[in-house]
Amino acid sequence: MSAKTQHNNILLAIIGFVAVVAAVAIIGWFALDRTTEVIQGQVEVSEYRVSCKLPGRIVELRVKEGDYVHVGDTLAILEMPEVNAQQKASEAAVGVANAVSDLVDAGARRETVEGAYQLYQQALSANKLAESTYKRMQRLYDEGVMSAQKRDEALAAYKVTEAQVVAARAQWEMAKSGAREQEKRAAHKQTEAAQGAVNVMKSILRETVQRATAEGEVSSIYPKVGELVGMGSPIMSISMMNDMWGTFNVREDQLKGLKVGDTFKAYVPAFDKEVEMKVYSLKDEGSYATWKATKTTGQYDLKTFEVKARPIKKFEGLRPGMSLIIK
Repeated sequence: MSAKTQHNNILLAIIGFVAVVAAVAIIGWFALDRTTEVIQGQVEVSEYRVSCKLPGRIVELRVKEGDYVHVGDTLAILEMPEVNAQQKASEAAVGVANAVSDLVDAGARRETVEGAYQLYQQALSANKLAESTYKRMQRLYDEGVMSAQKRDEALAAYKVTEAQVVAARAQWEMAKSGAREQEKRAAHKQTEAAQGAVNVMKSILRETVQRATAEGEVSSIYPKVGELVGMGSPIMSISMMNDMWGTFNVREDQLKGLKVGDTFKAYVPAFDKEVEMKVYSLKDEGSYATWKATKTTGQYDLKTFEVKARPIKKFEGLRPGMSLIIK
């Protein structure tokens, strides 16, 4: 092989190598992902939970998920047999207090003393019944077939009847000895106290009918009809559709000077439309949401901020959970 031929082959090899490198560079340039960086958020909405102050059993659900409710609409009806029984006991105590007050006002006649004694006997009988009920509940609780709540309710009823026995006996003794002016006032105050207890029971029983306190859409219903709900346990969640916003998690190098009060446009894929939004909250997410640097040279940790913004104009059909895209 001549020197000239060898020289040409080397030259061709160099040219081929340069062409390959150039081709790879060109392909890499066109293959490089140069798409616009996007930030994805979602639509959020305020919610409130409907719950009861006392345990009860769901007997009726007046709404279903997806229903729109207004203030005052009946949502659910609960049953509280123990509270009903306690109300009757409180009403009976009012009757006893009223009768004793009348006896005191009428004076210590033989019939008055006899009436007070009979009321005292009634209180004793009620106390014995409550005591036997409590003991039965205690045994069932010890055997593991009765809840502590039921046992405690029986104990409370028993203690109430004990107090009523003491009160009835005191009124009987007072009737026997005759009433003074101070005793008459005390009897009247006992009547007022008993009436106050009835009012408390009526207030509690109003909890058996759960009503909407704000308008919105029923998003979730937790118990079924017939199930027992505990004290303060949520029955359903209501989404307040008039209080809607978007939330975005934005890395600080993407904020570009964004501040509260600024407006921007977000793309809603569900409608293939844009919505104009106004920032009302910008908050640091904390150290748990820090983007860590991958290299030690020339890089630093970046914080993530939670950005909240509301639509400037009402956007029909916008619902919680829908995506919002910022480019």
